[in-house]
Amino acid sequence: MAIFAPQYPNRMYSFATYKEQYKANLRLALPVVLTQLGQILTQVADNLMVGRYGGSDPTPLAAVSFGGAVFFILFIAAIGIALGMTPLVGELYAQGDREKSSGLLQNGILFYGLLGVAMAAVQYAVIPLMYHLGQPAEVVDMAIPYYRMLVWSMPFIMLFFTFKQFLEGVGNTKVEMFVTIAANLANIGFNWVFIAPMLMIGYFYSRSKYRVYLEGFSPRNYSWASVRQLLHMGLPISMQMFLEASAFVGTGIMMGWFNKETMSANQIATTIGNCAFMIVMSIGAATTIRVSHCYGARDIGQLSLAAKASYHLVLAWNALAALVFITMRNVIPTFFTTNAEVIAIASNLMVFAALYQLSDGIQNVSVGILRGIQDVKIIMPIAFVSYWLLNLPAGYLFGFTMGMGPSGLFLGFSFGLSAAAVMMIVRIRRSISRLHANGNSQSTIRNS
Repeated sequence: MAIFAPQYPNRMYSFATYKEQYKANLRLALPVVLTQLGQILTQVADNLMVGRYGGSDPTPLAAVSFGGAVFFILFIAAIGIALGMTPLVGELYAQGDREKSSGLLQNGILFYGLLGVAMAAVQYAVIPLMYHLGQPAEVVDMAIPYYRMLVWSMPFIMLFFTFKQFLEGVGNTKVEMFVTIAANLANIGFNWVFIAPMLMIGYFYSRSKYRVYLEGFSPRNYSWASVRQLLHMGLPISMQMFLEASAFVGTGIMMGWFNKETMSANQIATTIGNCAFMIVMSIGAATTIRVSHCYGARDIGQLSLAAKASYHLVLAWNALAALVFITMRNVIPTFFTTNAEVIAIASNLMVFAALYQLSDGIQNVSVGILRGIQDVKIIMPIAFVSYWLLNLPAGYLFGFTMGMGPSGLFLGFSFGLSAAAVMMIVRIRRSISRLHANGNSQSTIRNS
């Protein structure tokens, strides 16, 4: 895939060229995959139980869909801010600067923890607004208790992500895997959100090479300069994730404008889509780590190879996912419900979900590359154009104006994700070219 053609004008694809890159990326990605797998399996199991509990009644599954969607929109914005720590720590790790890394971690613990409390307060305050989003009243009534349980988890989730993103920055993705698996094994209701951060903190204190990052930890060390650095990196990532998530959440809310059956079908299709997306997210996370380390070492040649290897991996995976979605579209929904109308709608949605798989993979890895080289300001306007100016309006146009129904809403994703993929690739090509030019200039100066 000729993403960075100006640097390699005559180079054809060779597996030997990328073999070590694939291995390096997968070594980082696979623990993240297992981490995501633990979380996704819990989500799938919950949806299977809720769907089977409802039988032919779509209300319980529709309630989970609606409550989860309202929670997710602010949840993902908060997580996006925490993700800003990874590329910052990754660059410092490659440069061997432990002091600055320690400052980022300690300030992150305080700042992200307080952010989780503030976000939970905002999420709790929006509960009365849930009755004004055009959803059936009985669905909202059933969704609110589920939503409240999710809201209480926010401070603990943010504490977990603080340590998780720091460890990813130093190239350690295995700990989050073991912590998540252990927390899921001990899962009772939502207790995992209390267990996971405690396990993560315990790991830090039990390992001397990580415990040193917490030496002298005190609220007195709170530094606005460090918080500003975290916000400078995290806010654009947060807004990009918020805008992308809003396309999915907005589509889910518009599904409720049809009926409960459509809401239930959307929840099934979204859950299966998340199962495929966990691999995409894992490759994207590994890409950020590899690219940030190469960026910190100013090794732009390795950076380019690592980035292109991630594109190869994600395209192979998403092609397989699309094939499974299409071939298994009439079977998978039957695991969740016995309602014939819900099964029929979900089957159609899975076909349209298959259409945007490749674009989704490309744009996610592209975001990972841009995070790694700390070129994050551009991703927010790209996301705004892609998801708010293209995705949601196109979905409404096809779904309601042109009468395509739920499938038309899903068709909007193909427009939004494809636009994001194209614009981000254009930005990456420019950024990599600039990094190469700067590297060549510095090399000339050193040799003169």
